Amino acid sequence: MAKATTIDPAEAAHFGKLAADWWNPRGTSAMLHRLNPVRLQYLRQAIDMHWHSDRAGFTPLAGRSALDIGCGAGLLAEPLARMGARTTGVDAAPENIGAAAAHAGQAGLHIRYIAGELDQLAGEQFDLVTSMEVIEHVTDPAAFVAGLAAALAPGGLLVMSTPNRTPLSRLAMIDVAETIGMIPRGTHEWDKFMTPDELTDLLRDAGLTVSDVTGLGYSPSRGFTLGEDRRLNYLLTAVAA
Repeated sequence: MAKATTIDPAEAAHFGKLAADWWNPRGTSAMLHRLNPVRLQYLRQAIDMHWHSDRAGFTPLAGRSALDIGCGAGLLAEPLARMGARTTGVDAAPENIGAAAAHAGQAGLHIRYIAGELDQLAGEQFDLVTSMEVIEHVTDPAAFVAGLAAALAPGGLLVMSTPNRTPLSRLAMIDVAETIGMIPRGTHEWDKFMTPDELTDLLRDAGLTVSDVTGLGYSPSRGFTLGEDRRLNYLLTAVAA
């Protein structure tokens, strides 16, 4: 029997073509560079709240393990390593893993990078699991979420982000951003976006409890911001039920 996979080969190829430009803040991944500080703000808040860590400390993940699924070229994995975590990054595109490993090496960071998907971890579990802007690109969201839950160690924390399926997200992320080149054309399929309720149900079915859902909005004057407005995008945390 063929091994089940949640990887969409077309999606992996699309993002693989962007690998060489991933770390260029003015290149094809410029929007991710603008988004990353807000994601890290949310992530740090979630880490401090979950493990009651020193909010003024630089390494709240010291002694813990972290897994970033759909890591791209390492925009999130590198900050996780700098926060003290033993970090693993997994991505479907080998080109991304090559770029990620090269960049981490230049930065003097020890990050384990793996090309493929969750089942290549052979049942390994992690204190922190992150998956940012990934679930909207997989072939089987329920199976993907089940894999994330299985990779989460007892007492661990899961943090995800994804676009909401609303008229605003279609207008902003596809009709405008992909048309004018802010996001590479063909990056998103609006029908694959998930509402917070839909994702919460998948997480519940996988044995997890959502502990927070926070909106991620955008304005030309302020950039990306966290708040109550979930119409464009949102982040959430979940723990074992």
